[in-house]
Amino acid sequence: MRDIAVFTGSAHPRLAAEICAYLGVPLSPVRISRFANDCLEVQLQANCRERDVFLVQPLTAPVQEHLVELLLMCDAARGASAGRITVVMPHYSYARSDKKDAPRISIGGRLVADLLVTAGAGRVLAMTLHSPQVHGFFSVPVDHLHALQELAAHFRRYDLSQVTVVAPDLGYAKEAAAFARMIGAQVAAGAKQRFPDDRVSISSVIGDIAGRDVIVLDDEIAKGSTVLELLERLRESGPRSIRVACTHGLFAADALKRLSEQPDILEIVCTNTVPVPAEERSDKLRILSIAPALAEAVRRIHNGESVSALFEEPRSAEPGEGRHGGNPPRL
Repeated sequence: MRDIAVFTGSAHPRLAAEICAYLGVPLSPVRISRFANDCLEVQLQANCRERDVFLVQPLTAPVQEHLVELLLMCDAARGASAGRITVVMPHYSYARSDKKDAPRISIGGRLVADLLVTAGAGRVLAMTLHSPQVHGFFSVPVDHLHALQELAAHFRRYDLSQVTVVAPDLGYAKEAAAFARMIGAQVAAGAKQRFPDDRVSISSVIGDIAGRDVIVLDDEIAKGSTVLELLERLRESGPRSIRVACTHGLFAADALKRLSEQPDILEIVCTNTVPVPAEERSDKLRILSIAPALAEAVRRIHNGESVSALFEEPRSAEPGEGRHGGNPPRL
Protein backbone atom coordinates (compact mmCIF):
# COMPACT_ATOMS: atom_id res chain seq x y z
CA MET A 1 0.00 0.00 0.00
CA ARG A 2 2.80 2.41 -0.95
CA ASP A 3 0.56 4.88 -2.76
CA ILE A 4 -1.89 5.48 0.08
CA ALA A 5 -2.05 8.54 2.35
CA VAL A 6 -4.36 8.75 5.38
CA PHE A 7 -5.16 12.06 7.09
CA THR A 8 -7.55 13.03 9.87
CA GLY A 9 -8.97 16.19 11.37
CA SER A 10 -9.63 16.87 15.03
CA ALA A 11 -12.93 14.92 15.27
CA HIS A 12 -11.60 11.44 16.12
CA PRO A 13 -7.81 11.06 15.73
CA ARG A 14 -7.73 7.92 17.88
CA LEU A 15 -10.00 6.05 15.44
CA ALA A 16 -7.85 7.21 12.51
CA ALA A 17 -4.74 5.94 14.31
CA GLU A 18 -6.41 2.54 14.87
CA ILE A 19 -7.31 2.29 11.19
CA CYS A 20 -3.73 3.07 10.19
CA ALA A 21 -2.38 0.52 12.68
CA TYR A 22 -4.49 -2.22 11.05
CA LEU A 23 -3.40 -1.11 7.58
CA GLY A 24 0.25 -0.88 8.57
CA VAL A 25 0.59 2.66 7.19
CA PRO A 26 1.47 5.90 8.98
CA LEU A 27 -1.14 8.48 9.86
CA SER A 28 0.01 11.54 7.94
CA PRO A 29 0.10 14.82 9.88
CA VAL A 30 -2.36 17.68 9.38
CA ARG A 31 -1.89 21.25 10.57
CA ILE A 32 -5.13 23.01 11.50
CA SER A 33 -4.82 26.68 12.40
CA ARG A 34 -7.17 29.58 12.92
CA PHE A 35 -6.81 33.12 11.59
CA ALA A 36 -7.54 36.21 13.67
CA ASN A 37 -10.96 36.48 12.00
CA ASP A 38 -11.83 32.93 13.23
CA CYS A 39 -11.46 31.29 9.80
CA LEU A 40 -9.85 27.85 9.67
CA GLU A 41 -6.87 26.86 7.56
CA VAL A 42 -5.81 23.26 6.88
CA GLN A 43 -2.46 22.04 5.58
CA LEU A 44 -1.86 18.37 4.70
CA GLN A 45 1.76 17.81 5.71
CA ALA A 46 2.53 14.79 3.51
CA ASN A 47 2.80 14.20 -0.22
CA CYS A 48 -0.55 13.65 -1.98
CA ARG A 49 0.45 13.82 -5.65
CA GLU A 50 -1.18 10.94 -7.56
CA ARG A 51 -1.74 9.08 -4.29
CA ASP A 52 -4.89 7.41 -2.99
CA VAL A 53 -5.90 9.82 -0.20
CA PHE A 54 -8.26 8.83 2.63
CA LEU A 55 -9.63 11.52 4.94
CA VAL A 56 -10.99 10.15 8.24
CA GLN A 57 -13.46 12.51 9.89
CA PRO A 58 -16.80 11.66 11.55
CA LEU A 59 -19.16 14.62 11.83
CA THR A 60 -19.37 14.88 15.61
CA ALA A 61 -19.88 17.83 17.95
CA PRO A 62 -18.98 20.54 17.22
CA VAL A 63 -20.37 19.35 13.90
CA GLN A 64 -19.95 22.56 11.91
CA GLU A 65 -16.31 22.91 12.98
CA HIS A 66 -15.49 19.36 11.94
CA LEU A 67 -17.45 19.69 8.69
CA VAL A 68 -15.43 22.74 7.63
CA GLU A 69 -12.21 20.93 8.55
CA LEU A 70 -13.26 18.05 6.28
CA LEU A 71 -14.18 20.36 3.40
CA LEU A 72 -10.83 22.13 3.69
CA MET A 73 -8.96 18.80 3.80
CA CYS A 74 -10.77 17.74 0.60
CA ASP A 75 -9.86 20.99 -1.09
CA ALA A 76 -6.24 20.75 0.06
CA ALA A 77 -5.91 17.20 -1.26
CA ARG A 78 -7.44 18.14 -4.60
CA GLY A 79 -5.12 21.14 -4.88
CA ALA A 80 -2.17 18.85 -4.13
CA SER A 81 -3.04 16.66 -7.16
CA ALA A 82 -4.30 13.64 -5.23
CA GLY A 83 -5.06 10.68 -7.48
CA ARG A 84 -8.33 9.96 -5.65
CA ILE A 85 -9.93 11.38 -2.51
CA THR A 86 -12.07 9.12 -0.31
CA VAL A 87 -13.90 10.59 2.68
CA VAL A 88 -14.08 8.05 5.52
CA MET A 89 -17.04 9.35 7.50
CA PRO A 90 -18.03 6.84 10.21
CA HIS A 91 -20.84 9.11 11.41
CA TYR A 92 -22.78 11.43 9.09
CA SER A 93 -24.80 13.55 11.49
CA TYR A 94 -26.62 15.43 8.71
CA ALA A 95 -28.14 12.12 7.57
CA ARG A 96 -31.04 12.86 9.94
CA SER A 97 -31.97 15.82 7.72
CA ASP A 98 -33.18 13.58 4.89
CA LYS A 99 -36.61 14.89 3.92
CA LYS A 100 -38.76 18.01 3.78
CA ASP A 101 -41.30 17.37 6.53
CA ALA A 102 -42.15 21.02 7.22
CA PRO A 103 -42.51 24.14 5.05
CA ARG A 104 -39.40 26.09 4.00
CA ILE A 105 -36.78 23.88 5.62
CA SER A 106 -33.50 22.71 4.12
CA ILE A 107 -32.55 19.11 3.44
CA GLY A 108 -29.15 19.24 5.11
CA GLY A 109 -28.18 15.66 4.27
CA ARG A 110 -28.28 16.37 0.53
CA LEU A 111 -26.70 19.83 0.81
CA VAL A 112 -23.69 18.63 2.82
CA ALA A 113 -23.25 15.71 0.40
CA ASP A 114 -23.08 18.22 -2.46
CA LEU A 115 -20.56 20.33 -0.53
CA LEU A 116 -18.25 17.35 0.01
CA VAL A 117 -18.32 16.42 -3.67
CA THR A 118 -17.76 20.03 -4.72
CA ALA A 119 -14.79 20.24 -2.34
CA GLY A 120 -13.15 17.27 -4.05
CA ALA A 121 -14.46 14.01 -2.54
CA GLY A 122 -14.49 11.29 -5.18
CA ARG A 123 -15.78 8.52 -2.95
CA VAL A 124 -17.40 8.18 0.49
CA LEU A 125 -17.04 5.38 3.03
CA ALA A 126 -19.83 5.65 5.60
CA MET A 127 -21.28 3.51 8.37
CA THR A 128 -24.93 3.00 9.34
CA LEU A 129 -26.53 5.99 7.67
CA HIS A 130 -29.75 7.09 9.35
CA SER A 131 -31.97 6.21 6.38
CA PRO A 132 -31.47 4.42 3.04
CA GLN A 133 -32.22 7.45 0.88
CA VAL A 134 -29.16 9.31 2.22
CA HIS A 135 -27.00 6.98 0.15
CA GLY A 136 -28.54 8.52 -2.96
CA PHE A 137 -27.75 12.09 -1.88
CA PHE A 138 -24.14 11.62 -3.01
CA SER A 139 -23.27 11.91 -6.69
CA VAL A 140 -20.09 9.85 -6.15
CA PRO A 141 -19.77 6.17 -5.15
CA VAL A 142 -20.69 5.39 -1.53
CA ASP A 143 -19.60 2.28 0.36
CA HIS A 144 -22.09 1.91 3.18
CA LEU A 145 -20.95 -0.37 6.02
CA HIS A 146 -22.80 -1.45 9.15
CA ALA A 147 -21.63 -2.57 12.60
CA LEU A 148 -24.07 -5.45 13.08
CA GLN A 149 -21.32 -8.06 12.86
CA GLU A 150 -19.27 -6.34 15.57
CA LEU A 151 -22.33 -6.09 17.81
CA ALA A 152 -23.27 -9.71 17.12
CA ALA A 153 -19.76 -10.91 18.02
CA HIS A 154 -20.09 -9.15 21.37
CA PHE A 155 -23.45 -10.70 22.25
CA ARG A 156 -22.46 -14.20 21.14
CA ARG A 157 -20.56 -14.48 24.41
CA TYR A 158 -23.91 -14.95 26.15
CA ASP A 159 -26.60 -17.58 26.15
CA LEU A 160 -28.89 -16.42 23.36
CA SER A 161 -31.58 -19.09 23.64
CA GLN A 162 -34.20 -16.71 25.10
CA VAL A 163 -33.27 -13.45 23.37
CA THR A 164 -35.54 -11.00 21.58
CA VAL A 165 -34.02 -8.12 19.59
CA VAL A 166 -36.26 -5.04 19.82
CA ALA A 167 -36.22 -2.20 17.29
CA PRO A 168 -37.55 1.09 18.73
CA ASP A 169 -39.70 1.63 15.63
CA LEU A 170 -40.81 -0.13 12.47
CA GLY A 171 -38.32 1.91 10.42
CA TYR A 172 -35.41 0.03 11.99
CA ALA A 173 -37.15 -3.37 12.05
CA LYS A 174 -35.32 -4.62 8.94
CA GLU A 175 -31.90 -4.03 10.50
CA ALA A 176 -33.06 -5.52 13.79
CA ALA A 177 -34.27 -8.61 11.93
CA ALA A 178 -30.89 -8.97 10.21
CA PHE A 179 -29.14 -8.71 13.58
CA ALA A 180 -31.55 -11.24 15.10
CA ARG A 181 -30.69 -13.72 12.31
CA MET A 182 -26.99 -13.29 13.07
CA ILE A 183 -27.42 -14.34 16.68
CA GLY A 184 -30.34 -16.74 16.27
CA ALA A 185 -32.84 -14.59 18.17
CA GLN A 186 -36.43 -13.46 17.82
CA VAL A 187 -37.31 -9.91 16.77
CA ALA A 188 -39.84 -7.32 17.96
CA ALA A 189 -40.50 -3.64 17.24
CA GLY A 190 -42.03 -0.64 18.95
CA ALA A 191 -44.88 1.40 17.50
CA LYS A 192 -43.31 4.87 17.70
CA GLN A 193 -44.69 8.31 16.94
CA ARG A 194 -42.55 11.46 16.98
CA PHE A 195 -44.25 14.82 17.56
CA PRO A 196 -43.17 18.24 16.18
CA ASP A 197 -41.82 19.34 19.57
CA ASP A 198 -39.42 16.35 19.47
CA ARG A 199 -41.49 14.32 21.94
CA VAL A 200 -41.55 10.57 21.37
CA SER A 201 -44.43 8.22 22.12
CA ILE A 202 -44.29 4.41 21.86
CA SER A 203 -47.78 2.96 22.26
CA SER A 204 -46.87 -0.73 22.24
CA VAL A 205 -44.23 -3.33 21.40
CA ILE A 206 -45.06 -5.90 18.73
CA GLY A 207 -43.42 -9.21 19.58
CA ASP A 208 -42.66 -11.71 22.35
CA ILE A 209 -41.07 -9.98 25.36
CA ALA A 210 -42.41 -11.65 28.53
CA GLY A 211 -39.72 -13.55 30.44
CA ARG A 212 -37.13 -13.07 27.69
CA ASP A 213 -33.71 -11.42 27.47
CA VAL A 214 -34.14 -8.21 25.49
CA ILE A 215 -31.56 -6.41 23.35
CA VAL A 216 -32.79 -2.96 22.30
CA LEU A 217 -31.06 -2.14 19.00
CA ASP A 218 -30.95 1.26 17.27
CA ASP A 219 -28.69 3.03 14.79
CA GLU A 220 -27.81 5.82 17.22
CA ILE A 221 -28.60 7.13 20.68
CA ALA A 222 -28.59 10.92 20.97
CA LYS A 223 -30.70 12.21 23.85
CA GLY A 224 -31.94 8.73 24.75
CA SER A 225 -35.62 9.75 24.84
CA THR A 226 -36.67 6.94 22.49
CA VAL A 227 -34.92 4.25 24.54
CA LEU A 228 -36.35 5.58 27.80
CA GLU A 229 -39.86 5.63 26.35
CA LEU A 230 -39.38 2.10 25.00
CA LEU A 231 -38.28 0.91 28.44
CA GLU A 232 -41.65 1.88 29.87
CA ARG A 233 -43.45 -0.34 27.34
CA LEU A 234 -40.98 -3.21 27.81
CA ARG A 235 -41.46 -3.18 31.57
CA GLU A 236 -45.17 -3.72 31.09
CA SER A 237 -44.38 -7.07 29.41
CA GLY A 238 -41.97 -8.29 32.09
CA PRO A 239 -38.67 -9.07 30.31
CA ARG A 240 -36.05 -11.12 32.16
CA SER A 241 -33.19 -8.72 31.31
CA ILE A 242 -32.58 -5.63 29.16
CA ARG A 243 -29.49 -4.55 27.27
CA VAL A 244 -29.15 -1.60 24.89
CA ALA A 245 -27.01 -1.54 21.74
CA CYS A 246 -26.37 1.00 18.98
CA THR A 247 -23.79 1.88 16.36
CA HIS A 248 -23.40 5.59 17.11
CA GLY A 249 -23.22 6.44 20.81
CA LEU A 250 -23.72 10.21 20.68
CA PHE A 251 -25.10 10.42 24.24
CA ALA A 252 -26.07 14.10 24.18
CA ALA A 253 -27.72 15.92 27.09
CA ASP A 254 -26.51 13.42 29.74
CA ALA A 255 -28.20 10.54 27.90
CA LEU A 256 -25.56 8.02 28.98
CA LYS A 257 -25.93 9.04 32.62
CA ARG A 258 -29.73 8.75 32.49
CA LEU A 259 -29.63 5.36 30.79
CA SER A 260 -26.99 4.03 33.18
CA GLU A 261 -29.18 5.04 36.12
CA GLN A 262 -31.96 2.71 34.93
CA PRO A 263 -31.61 -0.32 37.24
CA ASP A 264 -32.99 -2.81 34.71
CA ILE A 265 -30.49 -1.86 31.98
CA LEU A 266 -27.59 -4.26 32.49
CA GLU A 267 -25.36 -3.10 29.65
CA ILE A 268 -25.05 -0.31 27.07
CA VAL A 269 -23.06 -1.27 23.96
CA CYS A 270 -21.93 1.06 21.17
CA THR A 271 -19.06 1.34 18.70
CA ASN A 272 -16.34 3.96 18.46
CA THR A 273 -17.67 5.72 15.35
CA VAL A 274 -17.77 8.80 17.58
CA PRO A 275 -15.58 9.45 20.64
CA VAL A 276 -17.13 9.11 24.11
CA PRO A 277 -15.23 11.28 26.62
CA ALA A 278 -13.69 9.24 29.43
CA GLU A 279 -15.25 11.44 32.09
CA GLU A 280 -18.76 10.70 30.76
CA ARG A 281 -18.46 6.90 30.62
CA SER A 282 -20.15 4.55 33.07
CA ASP A 283 -19.50 1.02 34.30
CA LYS A 284 -22.36 -0.24 32.11
CA LEU A 285 -20.84 1.10 28.87
CA ARG A 286 -19.02 -1.20 26.43
CA ILE A 287 -17.36 0.39 23.38
CA LEU A 288 -16.52 -1.87 20.42
CA SER A 289 -13.97 -0.87 17.79
CA ILE A 290 -15.04 -0.67 14.16
CA ALA A 291 -11.50 0.26 13.07
CA PRO A 292 -10.81 -3.26 11.66
CA ALA A 293 -13.93 -3.11 9.47
CA LEU A 294 -13.12 0.39 8.22
CA ALA A 295 -9.48 -0.55 7.64
CA GLU A 296 -10.49 -3.62 5.61
CA ALA A 297 -12.87 -1.49 3.54
CA VAL A 298 -10.08 1.05 2.93
CA ARG A 299 -7.73 -1.74 1.85
CA ARG A 300 -10.32 -3.17 -0.56
CA ILE A 301 -11.12 0.25 -2.02
CA HIS A 302 -7.42 0.93 -2.55
CA ASN A 303 -6.81 -2.46 -4.19
CA GLY A 304 -9.96 -2.36 -6.32
CA GLU A 305 -11.55 -5.32 -4.51
CA SER A 306 -15.20 -5.89 -3.62
CA VAL A 307 -16.42 -4.18 -0.46
CA SER A 308 -19.80 -5.92 -0.56
CA ALA A 309 -18.21 -9.13 0.78
CA LEU A 310 -17.96 -7.36 4.14
CA PHE A 311 -21.77 -7.41 4.34
CA GLU A 312 -22.06 -11.20 4.33
CA GLU A 313 -23.85 -12.46 7.42
CA PRO A 314 -22.01 -15.13 9.43
CA ARG A 315 -23.74 -18.31 10.57
CA SER A 316 -26.29 -17.65 13.30
CA ALA A 317 -25.70 -19.23 16.68
CA GLU A 318 -27.67 -22.30 17.62
CA PRO A 319 -29.92 -21.89 20.68
CA GLY A 320 -27.78 -21.88 23.81
CA GLU A 321 -24.52 -21.64 21.83
CA GLY A 322 -22.07 -18.86 22.63
CA ARG A 323 -19.22 -17.55 20.60
CA HIS A 324 -16.79 -20.29 21.67
CA GLY A 325 -19.26 -23.12 22.37
CA GLY A 326 -19.58 -24.68 25.82
CA ASN A 327 -21.92 -23.10 28.37
CA PRO A 328 -21.97 -19.31 27.86
CA PRO A 329 -23.24 -16.98 30.59
CA ARG A 330 -26.90 -16.04 30.49
CA LEU A 331 -27.87 -12.53 29.41
